[in-house]
Amino acid sequence: MPHIHEKIDFTVEVFIVYQNTVLLRMHDKFKQWMSVGGHIELHEDPIEAAHREVKEEVGLEIELVGNPLIFDGADHTRELLPPVALNRHRVSATHEHITFVYFARAQSDKTVVTYADDASEECLWCTKEDILKMELWSNIKEYALEALKRLGTK
Repeated sequence: MPHIHEKIDFTVEVFIVYQNTVLLRMHDKFKQWMSVGGHIELHEDPIEAAHREVKEEVGLEIELVGNPLIFDGADHTRELLPPVALNRHRVSATHEHITFVYFARAQSDKTVVTYADDASEECLWCTKEDILKMELWSNIKEYALEALKRLGTK
């Protein structure tokens, strides 16, 4: 997806939980274990982008989980599920991302890449113990552990 702006873009990250595991995907550009996600396109809201990115990158149907909605539609407004976290980070010397972080449940752990531009098919379903042993960026580790805490089976 081309950048919407040369200095800053809006992106989504989705930490997907199935039973007591969270999905991490090897990022083809950064060569780091990360969540599923990507750029929010001009015609999308963050929820639509989260579902599209998950479908393209790992082929899963998900249920985003968060705070309950306050209202169900109104005249000109559609309430969106708020992210569990929001962050801003530098991706190069001249470009930054503002990222909406979501947690989601999956009904299956069967992944498949459905979009040709997503070159990395390397995915791992990780337990809490796996996450604690892995060398991950601190934000990825903390979000993954929190997703497991909130959405893992008891």
